[in-house]
Amino acid sequence: MRVAPQPEWFEKDFYKTLGVSESASAKDLTKAYRKLARQLHPDANPGDDAAETRFKEVSAAYDVIGDEAKRKEYDEVRKLGPGAMGFGPSGGPAPGGANTNFNFDGADLGDLGGMFGNLFNQRAGARRAGGSRGPGPQRGSDLETELTMDFRDAVAGITTTLHLTSDAGCTTCHGTGSKPGSAPSVCSNCGGRGVIDENQGLFSFSRPCAVCHGKGVLVLDPCVDCGGAGVVRRPRDVKVRIPAGVRNDQTIRLKGRGSPGRNGGPAGDLFVKVHVAADKVFGRDGHNLTLRLPITFPEAALGTKVAVPTVDGDQVTIRVPAGTSSGKVFRVKGRGIDNGKKGRGDLMVTVEVAVPAKLTKEQKAAIEAFDEVSDESPRAHLGV
Repeated sequence: MRVAPQPEWFEKDFYKTLGVSESASAKDLTKAYRKLARQLHPDANPGDDAAETRFKEVSAAYDVIGDEAKRKEYDEVRKLGPGAMGFGPSGGPAPGGANTNFNFDGADLGDLGGMFGNLFNQRAGARRAGGSRGPGPQRGSDLETELTMDFRDAVAGITTTLHLTSDAGCTTCHGTGSKPGSAPSVCSNCGGRGVIDENQGLFSFSRPCAVCHGKGVLVLDPCVDCGGAGVVRRPRDVKVRIPAGVRNDQTIRLKGRGSPGRNGGPAGDLFVKVHVAADKVFGRDGHNLTLRLPITFPEAALGTKVAVPTVDGDQVTIRVPAGTSSGKVFRVKGRGIDNGKKGRGDLMVTVEVAVPAKLTKEQKAAIEAFDEVSDESPRAHLGV
């Protein structure tokens, strides 16, 4: 599916805006965008107009090259150079008139016809409809938050409620921006289309209307609660399901739980960075759980059976053979972390022989007696 190119595509380097190379993978593009969005988000830079402007530029850049179809068309447009299609380096008419300075740089003219075909069809369709296309839907912005949770809840998964303060649809005007009983007026400058057509010789492009800022309507009697914006900033609760096995510092994407869209556009996404608190008993190694099990010297020397706790709340019994050394690892299958279709990981139990810090006279005497009858040295292999 072809995507109609926009005038700013000829003059703006979206790769430079995101700080990535033109060969960057989709994963690298998303990573760069999220990093910049976190740094520049208005919530993190209250009152900083420069940061807000940069945030909008980053979002606009990712909206194009973060979409596979748009990125393909954008890359084709960039082959034409900033002076192509009658546009100069600044986006205005090129020197010598609109029909000069066509710089195709070896671009495939067949690709050019397909690339601009959508634009011509869209423009012709708007004229057949009487010139009224209406303001386009706008996707809501993404939001980010953090959640600290208990280790065992992270292993099992949990449904919880996040408390956010963010943009939300105004309940007074139901998102119209107008005072109840009134309605937005169609913008007379653009006729409600939200865009103004610009003829550039052979080609014609559209730009957002400067009067209504691309909305197609003007709020003449604004809502007292949202000031005409259609959204208000207020606390809200978001109920979320954290999947079993979530890792520390993992970010979970909740689609459609971000800021509301405009003009019927979809809501943005909510990204939750999870911090998992350490547990006093269990540790984690991939999808395996780990546990350190202290045993006494007699238990290690003579062998024993020991009850071991599990993250499920019950116990399992493991058999410690006679002569077990400190550091020996025992595996309890299927008592680790959920691994989807692969089942659960295992519980890895590491034995530690506990050495008493203080001895009674009887204990000391017993150990000395053992030492007297022992003729083996654990250091014999060292040759000392």
